[in-house]
Amino acid sequence: MDTEADYAQRRTRMVDSQLRTTDVINARLLDTMLSVPREEFVPPSKRGLAYIDEDIEIAPTEGANPARYLMEPSPFARLVQLAEIGQSDFVLDIGCGTGYSSAVMSRLASSVVALESDSMLADLASENLSRLGFDNVAVVRGPLAAGYAEEAPFDVIFLGGCVDFVPDAIFAQLREGGRLVVVEGRGLTGKAKLYTKWNGVVTGRDNFNAAIKPLPGFERAYTFEF
Repeated sequence: MDTEADYAQRRTRMVDSQLRTTDVINARLLDTMLSVPREEFVPPSKRGLAYIDEDIEIAPTEGANPARYLMEPSPFARLVQLAEIGQSDFVLDIGCGTGYSSAVMSRLASSVVALESDSMLADLASENLSRLGFDNVAVVRGPLAAGYAEEAPFDVIFLGGCVDFVPDAIFAQLREGGRLVVVEGRGLTGKAKLYTKWNGVVTGRDNFNAAIKPLPGFERAYTFEF
């Protein structure tokens, strides 16, 4: 059976071989990812895989609901670094899954609202975060594409999967000077983007290529033209 020391060694290898080698240099973020126990946020049968450089399934496909994944460490860390989360920031984590992303960002920010549409995942996130002492995170349930206007505006909005587009309703929840990070496009077409709001206007710029699993609810409706 793996021990806490074994997992600590794997976290160190993850940081050294997956993060530092892909331009993740933010010291606070690296320290945080060395300390947050990623293995606690995956199904028990997959704890041995918690630190591999791949996405890990955390909920299977069920009916119309697609499978959900814990994002691979490197693109996750690069997205969080892109957001430049400060100690006074209020963060919205859209698609928190089992709570790992919210746990990491809670150590960088003042507080986090963790939004999840899947009831099973929301319950797991609440249980995990409470058990591990991440007490500045509030898990809420609702459609991911709606964001969480009840607590807006946010300094940072993080989308935990790729999307076809970001709805205007979510951009509207950014505070002046706020940042939104997301991967737009699927597979090899995915681009990590940083959006910022200044003088009420949101603008975005591409940053790096990223192939990550999609978040449900952000599919673009395509129409045929004759």
